Formats: sequence, structure tokens, C-alpha cells
Amino acid sequence: MKKIRISLLTGIFALFYVLNVNAQEHHDHDDHEHHDHTHGHKTEIGGGNSLVYFFGEEELSYGLHFHVVRNIGHSNFGAGLAYERIFDEHTHNTIGIVGSYTPVDRLHFALTPGIAFEGEDWGEKNFALHFETAYDFQVGNIHMGPMVELGYNFEHVHLSTGIHIGFGL
Repeated sequence: MKKIRISLLTGIFALFYVLNVNAQEHHDHDDHEHHDHTHGHKTEIGGGNSLVYFFGEEELSYGLHFHVVRNIGHSNFGAGLAYERIFDEHTHNTIGIVGSYTPVDRLHFALTPGIAFEGEDWGEKNFALHFETAYDFQVGNIHMGPMVELGYNFEHVHLSTGIHIGFGL
């Protein structure tokens, strides 16, 4: 199982390295043009559909998250709110505050500190921290592409891989 985990992580990092190099090359070739890293919108409503791997439990689950992020001025930074639900026997729920950064067109990073709730008992809370990166392709006001997320709380660590879909307002 350890070899599978290492292979999975190596593949994911290699994919995002190639995507980052491609995005940087695209950005460097078009330096004479103005690039709007926010795709011309001030607010994004988006979500992620993913496969979630729990490292300690060595199990796979289905995950879904939603977020609303507002661009801060005319910068590459944004802030907003997020909710994640992992559909497994523990029913993980996490709410948090998103901080996002888009260093080059199409490549996004987000850091989301928040609170994780297990099961139906919303009284038991844990600190949670999620780091997500996504690379998107623009189709009108909709953008979509691969995403990877690493989530941590005092109970577990998980890795999510899947598709990010967002809509700009």
C-alpha cells in the first residue's frame, strides 16, 4: 500500500509541475498583453468533485466541496467561504475561510483554515486546514480542470484529487 501511495503522490506532483511549467510558459510568451488572472470576474462560485484518500485509515471515499471566493481589488488574491463534505462512515464536514492566490493565468492555490465536524454531532469540533491547487481551462464564464487538495485535522490527513468547476460572476 505504501508503494501505491508514493506512486500516487509522485504522479500528482509531476502532473502539476508540468501544468505549472506550461502555464508559466504561456504567461511568459504573452507578457506584452495584459492578463487578468481573475478571468474578468470579481466573484467565483465553484466546487470540487473528488476521490479522497485517508492516509491513516488507508481507505478511499467520495468528496464534494463548494466555495465562494471574491477577488480582492485588482490583485491575484481572493477571500471567501468554503464547505466540504466527505461521504464515508464518519461523514466529515468542514467549513472554512478561503484565501486564494493565482500566480499565473489558470493556476490557482487556496488555503482554507476552518472547523471540521464528524458525523451528526456538530458539537465535536476540530481545527482543519486544507491546501488546494487547481489548473483550469476557460469555457465562457465557466472554468474547469484538475485539482488536488491536502486536508488536515487532529483526527486525520487526507488527499483529494478530482475536478474543479467554477463560474465567474
